[in-house]
Amino acid sequence: MKLKKRMGLLILALVIAMLISGCSTKKQVNTSQGSKENASENGGTLVIARLSDAENLDHHFMSTINAASVTHNKIYEGLVGRDKNAEIKPLLAEKWEQLDETTWEFKLREDVTFHDGTAFNADAVKATFDRLLDPEVASPRAVVFKMVEEVKAVDEFTVQFKLSEPFSPLLSILANHEGGIISPKTIEKYGNKVIQEPVGTGPFIFESWTPGKEIVFHKNEKYWGTHSKLDKVLFKVVPEETTRISMLETGEAHIAEPLSVTMMETVKNSKNAEIYSSEGFGTEYIGFNVEKEPFDDARVRKAVGHAVEMDSILEGVFENVGRKSNSLLGPKVFGYHEGLEAYEYNLNEAKRLLTEAGYPNGFEATLKTMDKKEWINMAEVLQSQLKGIGIKLDIQVFEYGTFVEQVNRGDSEMFILSWRNATGDADYNQYNLFHSSSHGASGNTFFYSNKEVDSLIDAARAEKDSDKRIEFYAKAQEIEMKESVYIPVRVIENMAAISKDVKGFSISPSGYLEINDISIK
Repeated sequence: MKLKKRMGLLILALVIAMLISGCSTKKQVNTSQGSKENASENGGTLVIARLSDAENLDHHFMSTINAASVTHNKIYEGLVGRDKNAEIKPLLAEKWEQLDETTWEFKLREDVTFHDGTAFNADAVKATFDRLLDPEVASPRAVVFKMVEEVKAVDEFTVQFKLSEPFSPLLSILANHEGGIISPKTIEKYGNKVIQEPVGTGPFIFESWTPGKEIVFHKNEKYWGTHSKLDKVLFKVVPEETTRISMLETGEAHIAEPLSVTMMETVKNSKNAEIYSSEGFGTEYIGFNVEKEPFDDARVRKAVGHAVEMDSILEGVFENVGRKSNSLLGPKVFGYHEGLEAYEYNLNEAKRLLTEAGYPNGFEATLKTMDKKEWINMAEVLQSQLKGIGIKLDIQVFEYGTFVEQVNRGDSEMFILSWRNATGDADYNQYNLFHSSSHGASGNTFFYSNKEVDSLIDAARAEKDSDKRIEFYAKAQEIEMKESVYIPVRVIENMAAISKDVKGFSISPSGYLEINDISIK
């Protein structure tokens, strides 16, 4: 057994050596400028090798956590944030108070400036939200703040949010990336166009972006809070996972994300890297565009649900990493319905439903996914399983940005997707994914509409009583499951490969990369 183990390690070393020579030609990044004892003072350059680039750097136009993770709490900061336990904490606002059902008042910090030297104050906060909510800007993220009627600068460091209706989860939304405050000069420069050079108040300053290649930040020496131990951060786009992992081995990168389950064993056997893993708020799922035939018939969607053997997918595709999901809400999210039951595997029932819907011999359909290994593997398993009820799936794999664009505009029939639930509150999931006003880029890529579900979601937003909110969300989730809008797969497991020289890295339950406390040996 010892000989086999040695041989296995030798083979692994040879494979990585070939990957380095075949895939990576760039010089090693010098990440330390002195002794290890002085690492906290000398900083260095943190290199993050990522699967996909950000689709843009403007929080008002971002539709994915993948993009927001680059700038949230690094370039842009909000009035409030979250601590390591995901609890709301003061950030650019020192304190706040709900004056009445529809008025929230925030007292701002007085020692903050934007990266361009502009003073942070109530007018800056107002300018950010005025832009977000301006119909001419047409921000796809405006929907999450649609209840905000006015942002009023009471005095230089006091701002009020006037709502059109009560909205209990306001703080959770403000802590999300959509709540990031943008420099008024940047807003004036770009107006209703997508911001290309983000300017905020955070611990890092934007330096450059080469689309498809890399994004570069450097340390904000005048940051109002605790300064980063890093001098620079490079987000490098490296689509091939084996290359990302080999970059850790050679010192070309310090973090490789996401990490697939298929590469876990390689990282476990590495001398230089280790696995980071934590449970997220969100889930992965199989979705239907309910406006496209034949998936406009709930019986067809339900038949597919009964034909999918999820346990074998979790074991064969995900190697049992991440728990099985029964909802699009993760168990850590407020409003999660523990008793919700997904459809059991039952081929006879699936065939009966297809026959009843007028498809006794099945049909042909297209399943779209992005170029993520597990999702491609899952698509292939689904293709095999659905043959059992006569459904022939054509699998189409796209680069991340192209995939998101197609699904957002409704150019889909079936798709594999995830929703990370950035706030930890069911509202962010339910309103964005299922409310009829959120079709498309806002999140409802099912293009689902149900008046009762809309009413339940609206009622939960306005309700102060936590128990009643939970009841509203439970009923909404039951209707969504009954109508088979989606098939839940698993709770997201945030995974990355990180260098053993890196300390202080984490991924929040929302899915944001947390790098502000990182040090490099």
